[in-house]
Amino acid sequence: MSRQQAVIESAAPTEAQARVWDAFRRWGYLQANLDPLGDLRPVELPELALSGPDAEAARKLYCGTIGVEFMHIPDPERRRWIEERIESQAPASTQTPDRTLDQRTILDRLVRAEIFEQVLQTRYLGTKRYSLEGEAALLPLLDAILNAASEHEAQQAILAMSHRGRLNVMVHIVGRPAAEVFARFEDVDPRSVLGGGDVKYHMGATGEFRAANGRSLGIHLVSNPSHLEAVDPVAIGRARAKQTRIGKSGSQAVVPIVMHGDAAFAGQGIWAETLNMAGVDGFSVGGSVHIIVNNLIGFTTVPRELHSSRFSSDLSKRLPIPVFHVNAEDPEAVSRVGRMALDYRDAFASPVVVDLIGYRKHGHSEVDDPTITQPLRYKKIQAHEPLWQSYAGKIGVDAAPIVERVRQELDAAQKEAEELEKNPPMRKMPAYWDAYRGGRYNASLEVDTGVPAAELTATGEALASYPNGFHIHPKVKKLLEQRLEMARGKRPLDFGMAEALAFGTLLKQGTPVRLSGQDTKRGTFNQRHAALIDIENEKEFIPLQHIAPGQAFFEAYNSTLSEASVLGFEYGFSRDFPEALVLWEAQFGDFANGAQIIIDQFVAAGEDKWNLLSGVVLLLPHGYEGQGPEHSSARIERFLQLAARDNIQICQPSTAAQYFHLLRRQAMRAWRKPLVVFTPKSMLRTPASSSTLAELSAARFRPVIPDGGNGSATRVLLCTGKIGHELEAERKRRKDESTAIVFLEQLYPFPEPELAAEMDRHANAREFVWVQEEPANMGALAFLLPRLERLARGRAVLSVKRSASASPATGSHKAHEMEQKTLLTLAFANPTSK
Repeated sequence: MSRQQAVIESAAPTEAQARVWDAFRRWGYLQANLDPLGDLRPVELPELALSGPDAEAARKLYCGTIGVEFMHIPDPERRRWIEERIESQAPASTQTPDRTLDQRTILDRLVRAEIFEQVLQTRYLGTKRYSLEGEAALLPLLDAILNAASEHEAQQAILAMSHRGRLNVMVHIVGRPAAEVFARFEDVDPRSVLGGGDVKYHMGATGEFRAANGRSLGIHLVSNPSHLEAVDPVAIGRARAKQTRIGKSGSQAVVPIVMHGDAAFAGQGIWAETLNMAGVDGFSVGGSVHIIVNNLIGFTTVPRELHSSRFSSDLSKRLPIPVFHVNAEDPEAVSRVGRMALDYRDAFASPVVVDLIGYRKHGHSEVDDPTITQPLRYKKIQAHEPLWQSYAGKIGVDAAPIVERVRQELDAAQKEAEELEKNPPMRKMPAYWDAYRGGRYNASLEVDTGVPAAELTATGEALASYPNGFHIHPKVKKLLEQRLEMARGKRPLDFGMAEALAFGTLLKQGTPVRLSGQDTKRGTFNQRHAALIDIENEKEFIPLQHIAPGQAFFEAYNSTLSEASVLGFEYGFSRDFPEALVLWEAQFGDFANGAQIIIDQFVAAGEDKWNLLSGVVLLLPHGYEGQGPEHSSARIERFLQLAARDNIQICQPSTAAQYFHLLRRQAMRAWRKPLVVFTPKSMLRTPASSSTLAELSAARFRPVIPDGGNGSATRVLLCTGKIGHELEAERKRRKDESTAIVFLEQLYPFPEPELAAEMDRHANAREFVWVQEEPANMGALAFLLPRLERLARGRAVLSVKRSASASPATGSHKAHEMEQKTLLTLAFANPTSK
């Protein structure tokens, strides 16, 4: 029986009683006792200035140490579910029928959380660890969530969090030995991480959580940079991949739990972009649990300077999901909220937010003095009793033996750490990574990617097919008829068909393909049409899902209008599905900088920092066609600046066949590195960039396409992408037989042997000219010039490019045409500037 029912003695509530309960359900959280230090004062509301037995009962439930926001949820079933949970008697135990055992478990967690931090502070004075003290209840909260997940038959949990409390969670939730964490505080041989690695509180970890019911959950704590919320979509993408691997029960089997700081939750938009995908086809994970580890401070900044609303969680109410605020000094309430959060997620496949309000005992890091900026708050904190002590007194348990036992365990772990390697790995890679490797490139990694013509034709015929009775758009019907001719060798293949054939042949070989991005199903430039739409009922038919019996899965999804969260998601997916070809396409390559943090911190640096591999593919439309500053450049220079130690691949295929081989190579090689492809726009269907079936049957992708001449040229133009075809057309117009044109299809890893051989072949060449569309301070020029000078062996190396500019391109189409003509003229003249 609910407490509301008890108050009204099982009778139907009167209108007055209903108004009382509605008021507290709607506004009670504003008067809840949520802040352990009392700085977050209750809001005085006339709606809650009520008296009587119903008001007192409702106030006790909705204005205690739990405050819940749920009346903004339009679904009455979900609101009723929360009402019943809040208004029923709290269960005697959140984990077991034995309440005493449960309280002792909570106490043990609290002691371990704080003593672990104290030992680190004593042993490694002056080092950063980002203590959990003041938010120790995070451990009982995670305990409750994971125990509830185990009861719901979960197999794994994906955890994401920033640095605060991370080391504590590694030991007490992920289950890593404390000795491993201590070892990372010991002196490290600098040669072991020279030029790489990351700080200890960014590292990922794997382990097992032993639930109260005896079952074990695999735990994966995701590596995260200091960009606090950047990990959010990565973790969700990893959860989706693991769920996909399991199958239909995947969303129940894998639970994502994302922890946030209050300042970051209010201030950084990527979590909101990620949460927005919660119900979007192709990106949902059956709900995620979000925990705000709320210290009511961000570094030195107080809440009134961090957000415009009362709670840092308020932006989450843009979605119809509940927010549970809970006082971190009431660990039993915290544990209860944890179970409710997981149960709600499981019941409605919905995200849920838990706002754990505590404090931060020390400064932002332990070497920072917070009394300079918050003297009054820290005067309270210094006088505040540790939670384990107050909780032990509340439940009448002498905690001294627990404290002594924990200290002895940590002392032993510290001694063990002295014998361990100083940078121990804290994870075990899943078996599905066994077949793949990273590290430096060598030619032995190459594989043949050509496909026999008969196989291409059979695949192409399937791609051009659709069911009887399917009402296809006349324009798309014509496109499919053209593709059928391409498949049968009666018409040159364009980029769209080459891509479809690459996907189709991989699917038949057993390689899954996942593609997402803005407008990706059709393609920004009307080039893909991965999903056919019936014009009478708008039902979809996806030919790539019907290539052959037993084929691998193909997924193509239009994404939300976000670069950062979607690329982060696909990077995460690629981390847990390495055997799949996972691609993210920008609407225009110019927009990729909206995901710059993901590119910098994960795509480019993930292997170097964390030794984590990814084969994610970025498709970035690039090319100067007079469409203005935001529709011309995918910023080749930025990716080349990120390139080092063979960390990524950067390519610009100039023909449909090259694109075909490049995609297949990415999937078929065991070398797992991110691939950045500068894809064409106007070049998608031009005859110059088209290919024959025979070229798709050729052995491999060519990093350098040599000039077709006999090597007698006195001048060699070097280029990449669309400008090469324009140079060839200009050479033909001029009837110039003394100039060679060489396409550099792979910019990184730099194909030095192939390019050197081609340059050496032109023994009569007096000069080599790098030609690019981009301004002098952009494009590949700065990266390539010193390399070309080395390979030229003393011969002149010149360059043709637009003048240096703060903007990638002009906004005037006429100005663009004039600039483009000037580039071509200079390329065949005698440029003198380098």
